[in-house]
Amino acid sequence: MRQVGCGIDIGGSGVKGALVDLGTGEFIGERVRIPTPMPATPEAVAGVCREIIDALEVEPGTPVGVSFPAPIIHGTVPFMANLDQSWVGVNVDVLMTKTLDRPCHTLNDADAAGLAEVAFGAAKGVSGTVIVTTLGTGIGSAVIVDGTLVPNVELGHLEIDGHDAEKRASSAQKELQDLSWKKWAKRLQRYYSHVEMLFSPDLFVVGGGISKKHEKFLPLLDLRTPIVPAALLNTAGIVGAAYAASRLS
Repeated sequence: MRQVGCGIDIGGSGVKGALVDLGTGEFIGERVRIPTPMPATPEAVAGVCREIIDALEVEPGTPVGVSFPAPIIHGTVPFMANLDQSWVGVNVDVLMTKTLDRPCHTLNDADAAGLAEVAFGAAKGVSGTVIVTTLGTGIGSAVIVDGTLVPNVELGHLEIDGHDAEKRASSAQKELQDLSWKKWAKRLQRYYSHVEMLFSPDLFVVGGGISKKHEKFLPLLDLRTPIVPAALLNTAGIVGAAYAASRLS
C-alpha cells in the first residue's frame, strides 16, 4: 500500500504544497502554490497553509511537514530574516498543528532539501556524513549523518579569509560580480576545501538553481570528497518536509 505524505514549503514570495509518495519521493498530483501574504505574519501564513491542504484534499490524520526559511529549534523560530518579525519566538509546530488540525512538523528549508536528497536523490544509499549545500542568494547547508539530520547547521556563514563565505561564493555573488565560471570555481574550491577540512564528509551534494549548469563548475573543483549535483531541485523542500514528518509520526 502506498504511503502518502504532505509537504509545504514556505518561502518569501510563495507557499507551495503537494502530496508526496513516500516510497519514491515523487509528487502525487499537482503542486499547489499561493503567494505569500503580506505582511507574512504567523496567522496569515498558517491560513494559507490551511488553504493548501484543503485544496490538496489531505486525508485527516496525515502528518504535514513544513519547510521554513529560518532555523527551527524544538519547533520554535529563534530569529527571522525573510518573513515578518512577529515569527520570532513562535512555536511553528504548535501553530500549524492547531491551524491545520493534524500533526505538523517544521524544519529549516535547507535541512528539508538535504533530507530529500539523502532519502530519494543524489545521496540515496550513501552512508556516513553527507553535506548538502544550496548555492543561491546565500549558501544553504544541511548535514546528515547515517540518515540522521544535524539541524540548523549554517555553513554558509563560515568565516573564510576574513569574509562570510556566502558573500564570496554564492551564485548570487557570481552574478553580482560578473565572475567567469573559472573565477567562481576558485572561490568554491576555497569554500569546499575548508568545509572538507572541518568535516571530512563522505559526499557533497550541490543544489540551487545553478546546479542545473553543474558541468560548467563542478569538474573544476579538486577535492578528496566526491561532489555531485542535486537530483530533486525545486521539489526538494516539499519532499523533504513530507519525509521528515512521516518519520516522526
